[in-house]
Amino acid sequence: MGQLQGKKALVTGGGQGIGEAIVAELAQAGCDVAVHYYKSATGAQNLVSKYESKIKIACFQADLTDHEQAATLVKQATDFLGGLDILVNNTGDLLTRRKLEEIDMDFWYQVLDVNMTSMMSVTQQALPYLKKAGQAEGASVVNLSSLAGRKGGHAGSLAYATFKGAILTWTRALSTEIAPHGIRVNTVAPGLILGTSFHNTHTTDESAKKTIEGIPLGRAGHPADIARAVRFLASEYDGFISGATLDINGGSHCY
Repeated sequence: MGQLQGKKALVTGGGQGIGEAIVAELAQAGCDVAVHYYKSATGAQNLVSKYESKIKIACFQADLTDHEQAATLVKQATDFLGGLDILVNNTGDLLTRRKLEEIDMDFWYQVLDVNMTSMMSVTQQALPYLKKAGQAEGASVVNLSSLAGRKGGHAGSLAYATFKGAILTWTRALSTEIAPHGIRVNTVAPGLILGTSFHNTHTTDESAKKTIEGIPLGRAGHPADIARAVRFLASEYDGFISGATLDINGGSHCY
């Protein structure tokens, strides 16, 4: 609790699913949190109502594929928080399944922007605030990738898996670049996490059942499984971990 008490965090895509669980985990650890959402206003506002008596928390809407809106979000969040110690880049989506012959350039760039360009924009805008925190007690960036970025995903997830794989390289490169400023950068790569709008939309019951049969621990993951790992990576007590990817998939083979 004490390790994160009073730290200032921005979580993108924090209104539902894994992002919602991350916000809750950081709030319970004593962080002040700026909750970004795109469409999940109800979930974001519910988090504010739940935790506003315990921490400083507010929600902010933005389309992070728009660089100007990403910049505005970071300005609003840092003004509200009074700085920034932790950035969690959670926003991302598969959008829809398309095989190679079905991909047009508009779709390709849309998936790129949702998963990768948005992360670049937010991190770029947040960097001055993270540097200031890094020079004091250290700062942390945690990115969300996917098992699809390791294995290539199921049929129709070519574009999504490609850009989730790019996040692994982005994390390693960025961790080296900004380490001198006292900022650590890590990634979590979830496997099958049920109970989220992502899998409710893109994963059939039959596909989920088949995937679970191949998971050594014998179950799908929950958003809280990811949130606990993000909390760990965000905490300053593990200050020698940077450029790493933590695979959270129940023991599924990744390489």
